[in-house]
Amino acid sequence: MKRNYFSILFFIKKTKLLKNGEAPICLRITVNGQRAEVQIKRSVDIGKWNAAKECAIGKEAKLMELNHYLETVRTKILRIHRELEQDDKPITAHILMKHFRGENEPVRMLLEVFKEHNKKCRELLGREYVLGTILRYERTVTYLSEFMKEKYNISDIPMKNLTPAFITDFEHFVKIRKNCAQNAAVKYLKNLKRIVLQALANKWTDTDPFHGIRFHQTKTNRTFLTEEELEVLIKKDFDLPRMELARDIFIFCCFTGLAFTDVKNLKPEHIICDNKGEQWIYKAREKTDNMCNIPLLDVPLKLIEKYKNHPECVQKRTIFPVPSNQRMNSYLKEIADCCGINKNLTTHIARHSFACVALANKVSLDSIAKMLGHTDLRTTKIYARIQDRTIAEEMQSLKGKFAV
Repeated sequence: MKRNYFSILFFIKKTKLLKNGEAPICLRITVNGQRAEVQIKRSVDIGKWNAAKECAIGKEAKLMELNHYLETVRTKILRIHRELEQDDKPITAHILMKHFRGENEPVRMLLEVFKEHNKKCRELLGREYVLGTILRYERTVTYLSEFMKEKYNISDIPMKNLTPAFITDFEHFVKIRKNCAQNAAVKYLKNLKRIVLQALANKWTDTDPFHGIRFHQTKTNRTFLTEEELEVLIKKDFDLPRMELARDIFIFCCFTGLAFTDVKNLKPEHIICDNKGEQWIYKAREKTDNMCNIPLLDVPLKLIEKYKNHPECVQKRTIFPVPSNQRMNSYLKEIADCCGINKNLTTHIARHSFACVALANKVSLDSIAKMLGHTDLRTTKIYARIQDRTIAEEMQSLKGKFAV
């Protein structure tokens, strides 16, 4: 347990004399450099006060009663401090003062509030929150708990005690101890800020520890497959059924832009035929609930037909018998090796590949955003990168115009 260095001081305010000419006596509690002060509704003649001994001087009954009261106050605060320490509860000057004054309303603790928030999110799973978001909130609680035990040797901290130093130390912890990159660290800090804003709204704290702290996310280079690499994947024959299935699901995502969780939950009722006989995917994204409208090309249509009678698809009423994301990513690494593709394939790369290939084939950014289920084109621009081939083709007009 971390030792709390605290002191109790009685002093008088000589510059604020009462109507009777006496100076009010004040109590100051200091814990680890932080102070809390209050007037204790007692006063004394300035000439009768010993500042060094923090008591009144003289044998008069009034002065002796005053000194006895001061000693009672000191004893009470020491007892409160000892009880809090024995119960492993947080100890601050503010908390000690509130206990002394009998203002013992519950002190809202960071992890306590965070866990309440996460519990409510769990109850809204599938309606307002997806599992990935909830897991990140819960992981933030785990990291905060480990951080406080390592840095401060405490199990929790009052919301009122959060400081900018706590925030920056936590950022350093997740980067160094949890090996998080800049953007991942920012996500955990934003999760924490959400709880701080809740505490400010409920007046569980008066100060914002994030004041003056700015989040800086780094621009990342997203991996994607070119049309040539997609052709290699499509034409590759696999002897192992699990490899063939993983390849087929990945290719389907490359031609539709669906995320892993969306293709896993894709059902026959999501496939709609329009009045021209063209088939579309109409499905709300699992992550954001934004609607995706995706026309189906020949390749994904053939894959749907291929697995139509698969026992698992029939039983679960799904389009594909999708394995876990962990297994899919493991299989994709094997597939990349077999196909000579020197890229770290994951399920999410399919979504980026769809956007990049579509952009290279003159599909507008607005249409790509609609198919990906984006409401903000800035998000789509992260996915869709202009390929060198597109730049070369568009520069041909200049090449002809300025030929020498």
